[in-house]
Amino acid sequence: MPTSAAAAAREILVRLHEVMAARSGAQAKLNAVVNIIGEALDSEVCSIYLLREGVLELFATRGLDERAVHVTKLAPGEGLVGTIAKNVETLNLDEAATHPDFAYRPETGEDRFHSFAGVPIIRRERAVGVLAVQHVDPRRYADVEIEALQTVAMVLSELIANAGLIDTAGASSARPQPTTTQRIEGFRLVDGMASGVAVFHQPRVVIEHVVAEDVEAERHRVYAAFDKMRDQIERFASQAEFGVGGEHDEVLETYKMFAYDEGWARRINEAIDSGLTAEAAIERVQQRTRMRMREIDDPLLRDRMHDLEDLSNRLLRIVAGQLGTAAQMGLRQDTILIARNLGPAELLEYDRRRLKGVVLEEGSLTAHVTIVARAMGVPVLGRVRDVKRFIGEGDRLLLDVTSEAVLARPTAAIEEAFEAKLAASQKRRAAFAALKTEPPVTRDGHRVTLMVNAGLRDDVAALDLTGADGIGLFRTEFQFLVSATLPARERQQRLYRDVLEAAGDRPVVFRTVDIGGDKALPYLDHDEDHLEENPAMGWRALRLALEREGLMKAQARALLEAASGRTLNVMFPMVSEPWEFDAAQALFEAQRSWLASRGRKLPNEVRYGAMLEVPALAEVLDLLLPKLDFLSIGTNDLTQFLFAADRAHPKLAMRYDWLSVPILRFLRRVVVPARAANKPVAVCGEMGGRPLEAMALLGLGIERLSITPAAVGPVKAMVRTLDLARLRDDIAAMLDTPSEPLRPKLEAWAAVNGVELA
Repeated sequence: MPTSAAAAAREILVRLHEVMAARSGAQAKLNAVVNIIGEALDSEVCSIYLLREGVLELFATRGLDERAVHVTKLAPGEGLVGTIAKNVETLNLDEAATHPDFAYRPETGEDRFHSFAGVPIIRRERAVGVLAVQHVDPRRYADVEIEALQTVAMVLSELIANAGLIDTAGASSARPQPTTTQRIEGFRLVDGMASGVAVFHQPRVVIEHVVAEDVEAERHRVYAAFDKMRDQIERFASQAEFGVGGEHDEVLETYKMFAYDEGWARRINEAIDSGLTAEAAIERVQQRTRMRMREIDDPLLRDRMHDLEDLSNRLLRIVAGQLGTAAQMGLRQDTILIARNLGPAELLEYDRRRLKGVVLEEGSLTAHVTIVARAMGVPVLGRVRDVKRFIGEGDRLLLDVTSEAVLARPTAAIEEAFEAKLAASQKRRAAFAALKTEPPVTRDGHRVTLMVNAGLRDDVAALDLTGADGIGLFRTEFQFLVSATLPARERQQRLYRDVLEAAGDRPVVFRTVDIGGDKALPYLDHDEDHLEENPAMGWRALRLALEREGLMKAQARALLEAASGRTLNVMFPMVSEPWEFDAAQALFEAQRSWLASRGRKLPNEVRYGAMLEVPALAEVLDLLLPKLDFLSIGTNDLTQFLFAADRAHPKLAMRYDWLSVPILRFLRRVVVPARAANKPVAVCGEMGGRPLEAMALLGLGIERLSITPAAVGPVKAMVRTLDLARLRDDIAAMLDTPSEPLRPKLEAWAAVNGVELA
């Protein structure tokens, strides 16, 4: 067996090329193919299954019982072969029978074979068959063997298409799209409302020729395409208009880094070396990327892989001469763009006057396209499954990301209601905007502090837009999450200085980096022997930062130097015991001494705080409070830890109410000793951004809230209609003699006392 994937595939392709050129029929060619592959991979069994009338039929085999050909059939999802076709994924098993989807077919005589590897045969983004090999001895097939199989599967796709063996009965494109009004749900990525017609981002490039006639000519085509693609990326990056600076600048720099990645270009060249055309080589590497994405549990690393997917699509369109994306053809009217996923450069190609919203089949909050869309002010709804089944090109769409849905083909009445909601939303926003210069003071004269949460440089603009008192939580990890490499200390310092300067004399509370767990970084080493089953309660936040002192020291220096001549407010996340706070503070103080010894300018004052997210910390507040300057309660993590309920779990997300007695009593237990110690307590989390919940927090004695910018107006309106003294007396009575549930009681109290909760 050749030692490289390219050599292995080239050896097989030379022989396959002869088979394809022969004048024999399709069945004879497939019979020859399984023998060639079996011999090349030294595998006792090689089989080809093709999709016929919606089921996978054994079409050719070497090693299984010949009588099973055209007799053995498996539905998509049935058995290992059906699983490969349904999920469009590769399987590589040293013991096939242990896989949960294994299905034994006695007519094949496969009971003596242990190892199994299979790859999908893909045509126009769907599996039209499966190529599988088996071996008597239990063993996993080597990477070079799997890559050779995947390359051969591309050639088989062309062979069976030319032979007229592509099944159309099960094609997803054959499914009729509904013509009635349809509500399709998704996930909120960038908030907003918009209406327009559905436009699909791009037609798929169909690769007609897989085997290269002249390898060097194909290589030159790829080189030219890379040059053109890189020129496009440079142009987009230079023309992007978001104002001065911003995290999106770093996104585009990271994206450019992928475009110039030599490893990616080398893999495409290796695929060409194996005998593929330029188009097939790009698609071959792209298939490998997609399959790797399915295996990646880390959502952040998966987001970075989406950038590579975007660049692959762009390179494929250039080399194929098919540049007709919706962006190139131009948008003629207000548009809601539909795509499986987008890269930041692809989004930047669109006319911002016509692009009103985006609907993605995939997408996440930390994806590069989400960050750029937020900077552009374009609402985005993500994770809309099977979107092409429900939406057709040109359909009228109403996008309501706030409600996490898109309405297709609305009736006149629905559209009228949508426009009324949009107008009401704009009117409410105008009313809240009018309050930005008004202080958040209750009717009985209590001044409440309303601050905003932030994580990007551009978020600081929300201070002026909302009239907020400052930034109560600046999530420093965002800079780490959108970078392909660990951000240098100078780059961190530049971001922190920009934020402080933009905030002016308003305070900014920087939370030290909260990474690890479900926010793993691909460029940090991971302990493969200790994969976390519950990352939210794992090696993350301050735990990880104290272990990786170099990372935290760099951040400490960056913050201290950025805040020279000012007050630096720094907060440590996920403190579980006082010694962790002590260790983090000591690290910062050591860096302050080190900088002072070298004559560097330092902050006038450093104030240290802790986030109370772990319930255990409430039991040692008497030990912790004398050490710190302020305390901030992170209600998002606290709720899931207190109830042992993963907030991302669909069955648990709405089960535990923030206004339940356990939560409110727990918060009261924290507030009472903190007030007695004269230490300010803030809440930063979604709980404080909801007017009714914010009212309850104020009733407990919490007078500092750090919330999303969009929540400042509604919460301020609530505060200005509130009699706080009366509320505190009544909430104390509710908690002393509780009767579940409390939410209706608080809603009734607000209605009776004229508190605005809209």
